[in-house]
Amino acid sequence: MSKSAHNVELLRAIGAELPTRDALLQMLHEQNTKINTLQDQCETLTREKEKTNDVVDQKSDVIAAQKKRIEQLEEYLRLMKHNRYGSSSEKNIYQQELFNEAELLADGQGDEDDSAAEDESSTEAKKKRGGKKGLSPSLPRIQIHHRLSDEEKEGAIDTFFEKTKEELDIIPAQVRVIEHMQEKAVFADEQGKRTIVTAAKPAHPLGKAIASISLLVYVIISKYADGLPLYRLEGILKRYGGDITRTTLANWLIRLSTEFQPVVNLLEEHQLSSDYMQGDETRMKVLKEPGMSPSSHKQMWIMRGGPPGEMSVLFHYDKSRAKSVAERLLREFEGIYFQSDGYAAYDAICEAKGIIHLGCWDHARRKFVEVVWAAPKSKGKKKAKKNTPPSKAQVALSMIDALYAIERKIKDMSDEQRRDYRQTHSMPKLTKLHDWLVANEPKIDKDSKTYKAISYTLNQWPKLIRYCEHGSLRMSNILAENAIRPFAVGRRAWLFADTPAGAKASAIYYSLIETAKANGIEPYEYLKYLIENIAAADTVEAYEALLPWNMK
Repeated sequence: MSKSAHNVELLRAIGAELPTRDALLQMLHEQNTKINTLQDQCETLTREKEKTNDVVDQKSDVIAAQKKRIEQLEEYLRLMKHNRYGSSSEKNIYQQELFNEAELLADGQGDEDDSAAEDESSTEAKKKRGGKKGLSPSLPRIQIHHRLSDEEKEGAIDTFFEKTKEELDIIPAQVRVIEHMQEKAVFADEQGKRTIVTAAKPAHPLGKAIASISLLVYVIISKYADGLPLYRLEGILKRYGGDITRTTLANWLIRLSTEFQPVVNLLEEHQLSSDYMQGDETRMKVLKEPGMSPSSHKQMWIMRGGPPGEMSVLFHYDKSRAKSVAERLLREFEGIYFQSDGYAAYDAICEAKGIIHLGCWDHARRKFVEVVWAAPKSKGKKKAKKNTPPSKAQVALSMIDALYAIERKIKDMSDEQRRDYRQTHSMPKLTKLHDWLVANEPKIDKDSKTYKAISYTLNQWPKLIRYCEHGSLRMSNILAENAIRPFAVGRRAWLFADTPAGAKASAIYYSLIETAKANGIEPYEYLKYLIENIAAADTVEAYEALLPWNMK
């Protein structure tokens, strides 16, 4: 076979093996189908991946939110632990290290006022580290002479006594029964008719009650000044031989409180006539308040104020903390300034009457103190390095404490001098503090306690700086808080009042005790004077004579 013929045969054989056109089209279609399937699978995988990424992002957000929430709860837990087990003092423990440093961090520079405030703080600290305080010179004294024997003094040219020690001595309560014996004289006239004249005896505010004046004062002081509940007083009196039930004691207190109401009314008139008042409120439980559950919280409101030398501290019981109560308490106040802890219930009545509402720096400062208390402590025994920068709460505390240092420095100045000094020294520091708060507020997590402290201070700012307007104004509401503290301490012991009448009686007794203290009078002496004379008072002049500043 020729070569050309062989090639032809070969081509025929190859042509026979090649697929036909239809077969090629079928193969192409199958390949396209596979490619489309793979593309669909890729798109499905892409969508699943996107869904997975979305789930991961969502879970990441949840984890981040949970982590943030855990940090917040740990912060609150540390604060609660400190409140329960830690020191209640709000003193800035970082003050000595941060006093100037905080100012430098806030302003970028220091000034002479800061060093002056630091010197003032150091001076106060030195005063507190002084020696023991001597016993009050107003206390009665007896002398015990320790004498030499005749043999030891034999041959001496002179002898003398030297005081080497003072001891505080307490005489336990002495119980006795006072028998009132009235003398009676019998007269007979010419006809033999007899008449009897009986000696007068002092009127008793509780009539035929078996309680003496001193016993009533003892019960009032023990319960309301010393925080002893009536069941303990019942036990104490029984131990001394006086079998008097707590029910009887409670009845005495409620009956006696109504006798004091005219005096309290006069105290309120004096208070409302002042230019400057302070207010506060705290919760209490009253078991039998109509329409309310025994466990619900009612309120004890306090108002402090009065003309110079005639200060009154008045407690008011009310079942509500509503705005209407604040309006009622301030309705007759014709003064200029009212100071509170920032409770918004006072705003409406102050605005309506044109009263200037002051804020309280103690409350603003306390927000930052709580941040420091809630901050995580360094683990182990290693102390923080000295170069560790202070937290923002510590910086704010140091700037606020610089303002308090100024107040300590000017406390003995006249009102005019105090106002001028505040305008010159406190106002620049307040401006720096405000600028620092405004600059740092956006940098802080809005759910943190630091942010809440800064936000509270900025919201209260117009009220907080008003103390610089007049020298008689206080930087804080501490005097009202101090007056309400004995009530809070007593509440821990007696826990609740049984009836609204008992709560109102408590308000009267706390008013009289704290008013006496505000005027520098020993509460026992004032209550004794009051009870001895209240039964005979029957005119406005007689009741005015029973006010603490009129006490003889």
